[in-house]
Amino acid sequence: MTNAPATTPGRSPALMLTLATLGFAVNFWAWALLSPLGPRFKELLGLSAGQQALLVAVPVIVGSLGRIPVGALTDRFGGRVMFPLVSAATIVPVLFVGLFGQTSMVSLLIGGFFLGVGGTVFAVGVPFVNAWFPPNRRGLAVGIFGAGMGGTAISALTTVPLVRAGGAAVPFLITAVVLAAYAVVAWLVLRDAPGRTVATQPLGARMAAALRLPITWQACVLYAVAFGGYVAFSVYLPAYLQTGYGLEQADAANRMAGFVVLAVLARPIGGWLSDRVGPVPVLTGVFVVTAVTAGVQALTSRWSQSSG
Repeated sequence: MTNAPATTPGRSPALMLTLATLGFAVNFWAWALLSPLGPRFKELLGLSAGQQALLVAVPVIVGSLGRIPVGALTDRFGGRVMFPLVSAATIVPVLFVGLFGQTSMVSLLIGGFFLGVGGTVFAVGVPFVNAWFPPNRRGLAVGIFGAGMGGTAISALTTVPLVRAGGAAVPFLITAVVLAAYAVVAWLVLRDAPGRTVATQPLGARMAAALRLPITWQACVLYAVAFGGYVAFSVYLPAYLQTGYGLEQADAANRMAGFVVLAVLARPIGGWLSDRVGPVPVLTGVFVVTAVTAGVQALTSRWSQSSG
């Protein structure tokens, strides 16, 4: 007897994982559109460094907090509904920023606020993928799904060149078309795993039960430091490289993409290791390595500025 979920005709766990990862990548592409253009907006609108940081931080904050209600909706309606819904909803702010929202700081903040919807797709994908795989394979499966955060690398590599080649609206129009295409495919092909448990309790009751669990708070802290730190550093990296090291906008965006690619490659490896040795040793190693390399970078940046 196996503990793997039964498959439905024409629907395999591998296909569902592939489509979920693609949806993660596409929505994160949209979520990260403002970051590579931060230096451009700073120059065009005369923004201060603080205003530029706020501009790229707003979608991150909204995307993070929005995962709570979106995750609750996923418990109720499933990823088959929520993946296309989140993707379709993200089209609206993408088009707003691309066509109308680049003329002022206020309009960019409004557009960035609703771009945060794209960042909530993570809360859709994790339970969706988990339901398709047995416990002893979920680390690798979620790690592969997590590689979809490479959508931020797509944004970093393409946004600035597309603006230079075709104009300020082009990357947003292309992203909107890709989101629409994915929403249609997801609606037609995605299916929730057989036997998925549907949440029936009110949101308040489920929230209260989750908040009473010590692991909830422990995981929140770990996630905030690890993935929160990664997202914060990746979206601000172009501005950091330009300010701290004097790099050109395109060069800074390319280096930010390289940072994201390394993180993408590490995701499946981390999941695979968690399946075999457990999450605690993997997390311990990750935090030790991160602390050491962050310290090295801080000293390197200070040395570079003082020597310059």
